[in-house]
Amino acid sequence: METKISIIGAGSWGTTLAVILSKKGIDVQLHSVFKEHNLKMQRARENKLFLKGVKFPSHLQITPSLSETLKNRIVIIAIPVKFISVILKKIKKHKSLLKNKIFVSVSKGIEAKTLKRVSQLIEEELKAPNVAVLSGPNIAKEVLRGVPSTSILACKSKSIGNELQLLFNTPTFRVYLHKDVIGVELGGALKNIIALSCGISDGLGFGTNTKAAVATRGLVEITRLGEKLGANPSTFWGVSGLGDLVTTCFSPHSRNRSVGEEIGKGKKLSTIIKKMKMVAEGVETVKSVFLLSKKLKIDMPITRQVYAVLYQGKSPKKAVADLMTRPLKAEKIN
Repeated sequence: METKISIIGAGSWGTTLAVILSKKGIDVQLHSVFKEHNLKMQRARENKLFLKGVKFPSHLQITPSLSETLKNRIVIIAIPVKFISVILKKIKKHKSLLKNKIFVSVSKGIEAKTLKRVSQLIEEELKAPNVAVLSGPNIAKEVLRGVPSTSILACKSKSIGNELQLLFNTPTFRVYLHKDVIGVELGGALKNIIALSCGISDGLGFGTNTKAAVATRGLVEITRLGEKLGANPSTFWGVSGLGDLVTTCFSPHSRNRSVGEEIGKGKKLSTIIKKMKMVAEGVETVKSVFLLSKKLKIDMPITRQVYAVLYQGKSPKKAVADLMTRPLKAEKIN
């Protein structure tokens, strides 16, 4: 393929996309926001920090210069949400290079300061009309191994959506097209909160019964908030909703579930975070969603309890007890 693309953000997922796309013969320019990380990847021809042992294909080049990275028409943003605004401001300085760009967000979360989705931030900060979202149940190492996987490409423009669908699709990475950008993006962000709660359940020594209940009722919370924010409720029963939720809640490789498990075992959040190389997006997202639920008056009991455990010092056992002893009611799925 003659298409050239850029990826800003060299974490595990940004690097994974760079590898699988370059294996298709696409010229990929990968840019880390950290200068030293770029130099190390250039020398080693691999990302030893996040994907040790995965050698870069010949079509993958490390580009230390942000301005050089922005020269390609398609730019993938793979930055943790906590740092997204800072990076967007740096990108904005290269205004002359931003005309007619297609931006693809693969970041999963909601910014705590603005309570906005990443695609919203890109659209507003960069005045970008063409922003798509790629999201799904994707464990990076499994995708790299060629394990059959699926993802969703959400875009308002059908023509751009079709182009990007073909770009990302491979024989082992099947990409579906969707027009509900809000729903697809929220599904990827909110499931991390539920994964934290499932991890807490694991850490407390509970079984499958508990995790099934948490995941199911968590999906109800996700759908409830999503619908209020303009998403199609049915989106959350698809690959980017239920699919991503199941993967993140049950996979031993899920960062968010793993953080929750350590919390359930009694470890402090600050201690857990210090030992992590990669970002567990749910830790920040739970702040944003807790504030959103209060602002919009949406009942999200699991989110409320996870927030209390992480940021208010509440005992995980007490949080579970409070969830189980709420007033009885009929089951509602919205």
